[in-house]
Amino acid sequence: MVQNKAFIYKAVPDGWPVPGKNLSVEDISFDESAEPPKGGFTTKNFYASYDPAQRGRMRDPSIKSYSPAMEPGKPVVAVTVIGEVLKSDTSKFKAGDTVSMMSHYTESYSAVDESEVERTQVIHPKQGVPLTAYLGALGMTGMTAYGSLHEIGQPKKGDVILISAAAGAVGQMVGQIAVREGLHVIGSVGDDKKLDFITKELGFTSGFNYKTEKMADAVKRLAPDGLDIYYDNVGGELLDVALTNMKDFGKIIACGAISTYNNGSDSTPYGIKNYAAVVRKRLRYQGFIVIDQNIRQWQKERDENVSKWIADGSLKSIDHITNGMDNAVDGFLGMLKGENLGKSILKIADP
Repeated sequence: MVQNKAFIYKAVPDGWPVPGKNLSVEDISFDESAEPPKGGFTTKNFYASYDPAQRGRMRDPSIKSYSPAMEPGKPVVAVTVIGEVLKSDTSKFKAGDTVSMMSHYTESYSAVDESEVERTQVIHPKQGVPLTAYLGALGMTGMTAYGSLHEIGQPKKGDVILISAAAGAVGQMVGQIAVREGLHVIGSVGDDKKLDFITKELGFTSGFNYKTEKMADAVKRLAPDGLDIYYDNVGGELLDVALTNMKDFGKIIACGAISTYNNGSDSTPYGIKNYAAVVRKRLRYQGFIVIDQNIRQWQKERDENVSKWIADGSLKSIDHITNGMDNAVDGFLGMLKGENLGKSILKIADP
């Protein structure tokens, strides 16, 4: 038996998850000498993805959604975990393969059941593309950004787009694609360091710090003629502001609502005041899930373009790495609080 540290989900949070009460790191042990599950395989894991959607799965299982609730007492389910196959009982993988496992436990070692084989893929590394890119720009994060921007936003050169949480994993990707396609790109961020990052390093046209400037004033200042597209990662007040500033027939891409994810039972959700703009301005306001076929149909194009852009240096795949399973709780909470710059990743072990 070897030590197998895991990021454990202990209980449903009421509001912000509390270390020790709702989340912890524990040793669940692993038998390296054991054979893999029938039809499955075993892995040593290197990286796990942190994503805001994980918070939505930390709920009462009676509340239905597009993904099942996490099970208390089990490891936190990551959108993606990257590891190396140790032993295999399936022809799809062999020992030594580097694999990407979707909806997988955040743990140091895994015995992967046959039922997970179909949602696991071998990674064939490309020159100039870091392994962590398969959690970000070439993973679900990048698919979210690329597919939704093109399928729902239908961007055209010269369009004005506002992106909330613009320095986050999805936001930085959407913004860089929009810049490449000739859009006027505005980003909303929560501190001046992030503002410098999106404008000076990522090439956004402009941006604002919503903590130091009123959102309504900033959007009026930076988009005086209105918005063609609003890419919404946060919901809340900025969505309300965007509604009042959309052009006729504008498009709102509803990707997330992180401003509400940690509301407790005593919280009063922000009430949208300007909903009538959807009707009056004939807006297209659409949500999506990354596994939807209309989003996944963009995968081949995304894979080809983004691999090339990362390799030639024209697209920055910025990672925020939390080192070591012992720090898994802090890294997760930092992601939820917006403290991390870029794609949030837990490094479990050296590849």
